[in-house]
Order: sequence, then structure tokens, then C-alpha cells
Amino acid sequence: MKIAGLASNRGRNLRHIADAAPGGAELSVVLTNREQAPVLEAATERRVPTEVVEREEGESREAHERRIVERLSDYDVDLVCLDGYMRVLTDEFLDAVPTTLNVHPSLLPSFPGTDAHEQVLEAGVRTTGCTVHVVTEEVDAGPVVTQEPIPVYEDDDADSLKARVLREAEFTAYPRAVRWFAEDRVTVERDADGNPVDVAVEGDAGGDFPERRFVSEERTATLRYGENPHQDAALYVDDGCEEASVVDADQLNPGAKGMGYNNYNDADAALNLVKEFDDPAAAVIKHTNPAGCAVGEDLADAYDRALRTDAKSAFGGIVALNRECDADTATAVADSFKEVVVAPGYTDSALDVLREKKNLRVLDVGPLGEGDDRFSERFTEKPVVGGRLVQERDRQSPTAEDLEVVTEREPTDEQVETMLFAWQTLKHVKSNGILFATGTETVGVGMGQVSRVDAVTLAAMKAEKDAEGKSAEGAVMASDAFFPFPDAIEEAADAGIEAVIQPGGSVNDEDVIAAADERDMAMAFTGSRCFRHD
Repeated sequence: MKIAGLASNRGRNLRHIADAAPGGAELSVVLTNREQAPVLEAATERRVPTEVVEREEGESREAHERRIVERLSDYDVDLVCLDGYMRVLTDEFLDAVPTTLNVHPSLLPSFPGTDAHEQVLEAGVRTTGCTVHVVTEEVDAGPVVTQEPIPVYEDDDADSLKARVLREAEFTAYPRAVRWFAEDRVTVERDADGNPVDVAVEGDAGGDFPERRFVSEERTATLRYGENPHQDAALYVDDGCEEASVVDADQLNPGAKGMGYNNYNDADAALNLVKEFDDPAAAVIKHTNPAGCAVGEDLADAYDRALRTDAKSAFGGIVALNRECDADTATAVADSFKEVVVAPGYTDSALDVLREKKNLRVLDVGPLGEGDDRFSERFTEKPVVGGRLVQERDRQSPTAEDLEVVTEREPTDEQVETMLFAWQTLKHVKSNGILFATGTETVGVGMGQVSRVDAVTLAAMKAEKDAEGKSAEGAVMASDAFFPFPDAIEEAADAGIEAVIQPGGSVNDEDVIAAADERDMAMAFTGSRCFRHD
């Protein structure tokens, strides 16, 4: 698609469209009605042809526009985009050129005209934005193609609002509209006289991954700092979230330090892990990875077995519990330095114990819910420079019937139970991830390695050196992705592993299975992996 851009001043939207080339659209010419318009230099820098057609003294609008149309006829354009073009166009001009778009700095039909920002501030509205519309002879009245909202703040003036509307709204909405036209997705409906009356956009639909998303969240806290002391940080809350979370959890020991960026990040990871289990569960998290996790007969038992996976790494970590914290569990938590404890409630005696630790933040997230209610937020998001990744949460929860045993040796019922526990925990380990487990407790964790065999080596080392009263001997190994070579199986067998759960799907599966058979190991495939990369 080739675009003719008309501007009277700087043409910042046209420059942005030229740089972004939405949908492959190309700015073929920039035309201005001012000899000294800064847009001319900007266009020349981008090697875009320029035309200047000033209105002569005494010249009628129609005559001036006919000269503009004549100049544009030298260029094969499919769309005309206005950007601060300070002239009202006639029907004669609009009929002679392709569909013409303009961007207006408010959410039309509110606040039309040249002083939109002043109107917005005077009206006291809390949301403004921009509108991309099809141009008609009536100013700011053509059918809307798309809009983009932004908030209005108490300290805004016309200049600050103008700058934010341009950067946050116009630079998003105008390229979007151009892209839609370039992709031939826009239908402009016209009346009997040929005047545009409505716009339809093919595929502009909602659903789980809608064509467009607007995110509005409220700042609930300014944090002491970010991941490091030289980084500023803040916490925003989604008031529409119904799932138990650390964001709006009550801190029950107000004398302690406030939560920091890392505290929230780790506490969120810990809480999400213990939500996986129906029975009493505890997890100790360090840098968003499990230092240990266990399901037990009661909470104190689960915490003890989780802690003993790697008590050394648990120092300064985050504890999460999926039951009301009782005094026995609280006493065990308070026995060594922890940053945060998260639970769906606390007994009075537990609070008495925990409040003796001045720097321990005690968070009450309220009821976790049951079954799928524990995971009512279906999607996770990760900001990246220039955008945002959105995906469904990994809610897979395989059962024994879902496992495909691929070795000559069948796993025992106890090993299958451990496989399923290990898989639910491994989902929360950074990739490449390997987890050793016995019963329903972790033994060793190898996380965040660039080599899968290195992750096995790390898990074996942690089990041997740091696990208290535990051993990799006779344990189950879980892998978050397939084994590309038999070497990891050989390494695991040397450590004492007797059963393996993994996704399968490698071109070398037969060699991997043969290596397990040679070492009398049981192996089951899940058929799906559980990567976690952030």
C-alpha cells in the first residue's frame, strides 16, 4: 500500500508511519501547504518525495485542492493520511482521492475541534485518547476506524496531555489503522451519494487473544527499589482479579519492612506452586525457583520435608503454604531467616510466633479456593521491549492414566505417585529444569541450565551435598523437556535414579529408552513439556 501524507507542520505521525511501515505500507509522498513546514526536512531524511502546494492569495479552496490533486496524480497512492493538515477538505477533493484518514487527539465524538486537550481538562474527564477516522467535509465527524485511550492525571496540563496522547495513543492507533488498510481488512460503507457512513474491520474480534487489548491497572505501592537498589519500582493491582494473590495480600506484621520487588516476585512464584496441590503443601522459593517443595500429612510435616531439600539455599527465601499456618509450622519457619511467609490464613498462636521476627513479612492471601477456582486467572503476561507476550497458564495436571510407559520395567504405584508430584512441581522450575523426588517431596533441583545433562548433574549434586536425610538413591527424575541424548539418563543412573518422567518426542527417543532399559530404569512419557523460561 502506498500512502500520500498531508501535513502543515512537523508531521510526527507521518514520520512514525514511515519508520514503522505498518503492514508493509510505504509513505510515497509528503505534501504540505507551507513552504517552511518541518515535515519536509523529515521526509527528505527518509528519502520520501515531497511536494509544496501553498494556497495563493485570493485562491479558492476548490482551486487550491485541484492543484493538490494534480500533484498527487503523479504518485500511485492507495490511501491519504492527514497529520495536522490545517485545512478543511471539500467533498470535491475527497471524491478525487483514495480514502482519506485523519487522527484527532480525543475520543470522538467528544471534544472535536482544534483545542481538544483544553476541552478535556476543562471537562474534568479521567480518560482521553485519540481517534482515527475517515475524513468527511464535516470536521471530525467521519466514521471511526479505531481509537486508543489513555488516562488523564491530576497534574496534566495541555502540553503534557498533548505529548502523551501523541506518544501513547496516536503512535499506536494510526499505524494500526494503516496496517488494517494495508491488509485489505477495512470496508468503508458509503451512502447513495458516496459519503462514508460506517467502517467495518474484518477480524477485529475478541476472544482469548483479541485483536486489541487495553490494560488498565492502578498503582497500589511505590516500592523501595526494583531488582537492584539503583532501579525504581512500583506495584500495580488488577482490581478485577478474583484469584488469591500476593498483590493485595494483607501484611499482618505492620512493623516489618514493606515488600520489595523481589519479595513480590518470589512470593508470587511460591504461592502459585503450592496452589497445585490438594493436600497440605509447603514450598521454599529462592529467586523464583523452588529450593524445596513437599506434600505432607500436615503442614508442619510438609514444610519440614520441603526445607530439608536445601536448607542452605532456603536461607533468606520465601515460604508458601496452602493451609492456614499453625503454631508448629510457624515455629519451624521462624527457626531460620526467611524474608516472607505466604498463607491463606494464620492461627493467633502462629501470628504470635511469626511477629517476633521483625523482618519477616507475613502475608495473608485469603482462601485459595478449590479445584479450578485456585487458577481463575487464565493467562500470564511478560513485558518485552516494545510489546507484551501473553499466554495461557500451564495448568496441565496429568494423571496416571495419561502416562505412557515406554521401558521394559513398569514403574511402581509409589513411583507413579512421585512422578505426578514431581511434574506438578517441575512446572515451576526454570528451564532447563530437572527435579529429583521421592514420595511427595523434592530431593534435588537443577534449574536454569543451558544443557539438560548439566541440569541433571546439578540436581544430583544438590541431592548429595545439600539435602538433609534424603538421597537420590532410588528417586524419581522429572525433566521439563525431552532428552536429546542418552547421556543425561546415564548421569541420572549413576546418581541412583530408578524412574524417569519426561515428555518424550526426541528423534533419539529409542536410544534414550534403550539406555534406561540397560540400567533397569522405568520411564514414562507425558506427551507434553512444561518449559518455564521466566
